[in-house]
Amino acid sequence: MSTSIDHGATLDLSRPNTHLHIGSERLAEGSAGVFEHVNPATGDVDKEIPLAGPREVDRAVETAHEAYKSWRTSQPAHRRNLLLKLADLIEAHGDEFARRGAMDNGTPLAVGTGMVTTSVEWTRYYAGWADKLSSDVTSTITADGEFGYTLRQPYGVIGIIITWNGPLISLAMKIPAALAAGNTVVVKPSELTPFSGELFADLVAEAGFPPGVVNILPGDAAAGASLVSHPKVQKVSFTGGPATARKILAACAEDMKPAVLELGGKSANIVFDDADLDAACGLGTMMAVGLLSGQGCAFPTRMLVQDNIYDDVLARVAAVAGSVVPGDPFAPNIMTGPVVNKAAYERILGVIEQAKADGARLLTGGQALSLGGDNAGGYFIEPTVFADVDPWSDLAQNEVFGPVLAITKFSTEEEAIEIANATRYGLSGYIQTKDLKRGLRVAEAMVTGEVLINGAANLAVNRPFGGLGVSGLGKEGGFAGIDEFLRTKGVAIA
Repeated sequence: MSTSIDHGATLDLSRPNTHLHIGSERLAEGSAGVFEHVNPATGDVDKEIPLAGPREVDRAVETAHEAYKSWRTSQPAHRRNLLLKLADLIEAHGDEFARRGAMDNGTPLAVGTGMVTTSVEWTRYYAGWADKLSSDVTSTITADGEFGYTLRQPYGVIGIIITWNGPLISLAMKIPAALAAGNTVVVKPSELTPFSGELFADLVAEAGFPPGVVNILPGDAAAGASLVSHPKVQKVSFTGGPATARKILAACAEDMKPAVLELGGKSANIVFDDADLDAACGLGTMMAVGLLSGQGCAFPTRMLVQDNIYDDVLARVAAVAGSVVPGDPFAPNIMTGPVVNKAAYERILGVIEQAKADGARLLTGGQALSLGGDNAGGYFIEPTVFADVDPWSDLAQNEVFGPVLAITKFSTEEEAIEIANATRYGLSGYIQTKDLKRGLRVAEAMVTGEVLINGAANLAVNRPFGGLGVSGLGKEGGFAGIDEFLRTKGVAIA
């Protein structure tokens, strides 16, 4: 199926038309009307996006349910080969996916290219699991002659709802694992980021997946609610915020439907006095205020610094943050683009003003940024760093999801652990130290779903990823990531 741009489209001619992909159909209209997609780098409407309503969601789920009957019994090697073909196609269309990411949410091309590589890795990894799933013997022949074993079986139709900050990666973290396990999927991408999902759906068809195995239809919150509550959706996998997750859990509770929830974070990056400060301050700062303009759930947005290196670290962090130059996401060598939309732009600027009012010391940034020219109306914010942040303040306790880093001083290892754990979130934790014993000790004490020692978030496909507390339930990555899409049945032979 062609992935070329439709130059007959209205509004911005560089944006492709999008569709609702149900089975083998590509619908140009949805019953929920259209969404006016805004280019965050300019502030201008660039495309009208058709939105699925409850009617299309129901059709997609019924289609996926019918496809499941044959897909679940297909040969594992067949599922593996189709997923490997899909991975090859994603890789071959890497430049276009990077361009779609810039269209979707302003992800710079240089960053989007790396996200494509990660997505290819996730797709190939779970392709490899398709023919390696096995069951267990639970007992040998006993005195009464019973023999027991288990079966790992797919659920059926999986309802997938993804957020806007990494549309391709979110698809690759969820869909291949669900398909390798033998499930079919109905996916609702965010209406804010429809262009990557459009290309992904085209490549699914080109790879040769049977119609109905993967259904992708952009929609708003009402479409998501219809998907979650549909009686033939057997499990939900969601990436987004805690407020929406609570609504999903409430809907799932009606039918005791399980859910995987990958939510937000307020991850602490503990910098001890023996750390490699060039690495700790460079990568940690870039992850917090540079990459994706700070719009990442696992980013180290709280930096906890030991008191005897505090001033040195502040100087290093300010220099790194000051070197980050936001720009047009299509421009070469730009690593930081706009935030996703006007609402996020205004909210983040409000957080910055509140932090000032709460007494945090502004180290660098803190202002809206106008690039002028075609980008004069874009949603750009200076990379912003606050020092002397009260660990109980709003800035330290609440996820910003923008280019804002909060730095707090600590004296002892015990104090650092206490501050790191003093939050409702529990997604990721970071430790910077040359003392391996201390690193392992602190990693064990941090109440998070993952800890990285002397590193930063990298979404390694073979490592389980997922949080605690309001950071979510369940795991993605590793065997745990495919096991989420399998349910175990015990069998006994008398």
